[in-house]
Amino acid sequence: MDSFFGVGLFMVDLGYMLSVVLFILGMKWMSHPSTARKGNFTTALGMGIAVVSTLLSAGMKNYVSGGTGNYVWIVSGLLLGSLLGLRLSSRVKMTEMPQMVSLLNGFGGAAAMLIVLAEVFGKGNGGQLFDPGSFDVIRGGENTGRAERMSAIFYHILLLLNLVAGAISFTGSVVAMGKLQGFVTGGSVRWPMQRFTNNGLLLMMLLGIVVFFQAGDGQMAVALLLCAAALLFGVLFVLPIGGADMPVVISLLNSITGLTSALTGFLYDNQAMVMGGVLVGASGLLLTILMCKAMNRSLGAVLLGVFQSGGESSGERTIDTTIRELSLHDAAVLMAYARRVAIIPGYGLAVAQAQHTVHELELQLEGRGVEVTYGIHPVAGRMPGHMNVLLAESDVAYEKLLEMERINPEFPKVDVVLVIGANDVVNPAAERDPGSPIYGMPILQVDRAAAVLVVKRSMSAGYAGIENELFYDPKTRMLFGDAKSVLQKLNLAIKEV
Repeated sequence: MDSFFGVGLFMVDLGYMLSVVLFILGMKWMSHPSTARKGNFTTALGMGIAVVSTLLSAGMKNYVSGGTGNYVWIVSGLLLGSLLGLRLSSRVKMTEMPQMVSLLNGFGGAAAMLIVLAEVFGKGNGGQLFDPGSFDVIRGGENTGRAERMSAIFYHILLLLNLVAGAISFTGSVVAMGKLQGFVTGGSVRWPMQRFTNNGLLLMMLLGIVVFFQAGDGQMAVALLLCAAALLFGVLFVLPIGGADMPVVISLLNSITGLTSALTGFLYDNQAMVMGGVLVGASGLLLTILMCKAMNRSLGAVLLGVFQSGGESSGERTIDTTIRELSLHDAAVLMAYARRVAIIPGYGLAVAQAQHTVHELELQLEGRGVEVTYGIHPVAGRMPGHMNVLLAESDVAYEKLLEMERINPEFPKVDVVLVIGANDVVNPAAERDPGSPIYGMPILQVDRAAAVLVVKRSMSAGYAGIENELFYDPKTRMLFGDAKSVLQKLNLAIKEV
């Protein structure tokens, strides 16, 4: 029996190690569109192995202790979650993928919060969160060693931090999803004494963790107040942030959820959860920093829901606000006889679900000997890599998707740039107007090309709320209408040229 138990422990450790290796490989492969599918499958496989290993470990502990476990509840939860996940993922549209990511991230935070609440109600006894033995350990009874006291205090601190982080991630992710879906206004929501309110809640939560250890029979009440404050903070944390910054917010919330996973792993001595949480937390934080760098904004400015103020305009800049439209036939001629065409996708392409139509346009132009590439801005769309995923869905070759640093030097050699639904990421004011709110933000320098065609529904401003100088450039011609409809007509017109 001992040998069987030893083999079981070895299999659990092997499963955890294998799952961590698969997590690392999967995240590496997901960093490039050509291997993203393989990376997604690999991380899912790693998670499956981690779940099986955890169930095996729990089963062995139950066998030793003589318990039966809660496998009916566990299996029921796994089946229910799997069915809901399959249904949601099969029905969601590509344009709604950011909302899906945000919602699933919120579920992760909610899971961490509920785990701690289960500890609260499971071990609570008349308002006393832990049994008297644990309480004596915290208070440092005469027969308790220093190491045991510190271990118990560390455990309880991790428990409360997990409660706070999970609650913030849950409500913050739900509000972010609401902003993306339109249930909540996509603009920045402000209120009097906003910073005082948010900072006050943060301070209250930190003090609550300290008070917890002195609360005696009021420990359970303190834990529940901490949870309520964290849920409220999650809402107030995301409300001031505008829709343009949702990719940054989702990435940051994802990092917080990774932190909750790591903390839960520490609490339950689960190596796979610790490593997986650390990987998610670190990668989410790194991605957040990279996106802030791509917008030339500080993380603080994003979280406060404000664009940088910029400097003072010289007052001498005058812009010709003449709008120059172009017929579809003329646009077709211009593109059909060009040598090089660069396509710049934006969120408008996703809303119109025109990714397949733009790929048809690309194939038509290439059939005429035109070289076609795509320029991808790091924060285009509603989540990191949104445009890459969208174009990959329509089988656009990965090597044609050029990042901003690669395509910017090529624009002077491009005959025609086709901008589809992008706005702030191509606004020359970011480079020319020191008084602009987006001044200093790296952009796709499409204005350096020989000619620019812009497909747009109207002349409405982007998320920054400012006019786009590109639309009034003498080299720019506007094609107004729904992106999919305009591209379909443009395809027909090119066939007739």
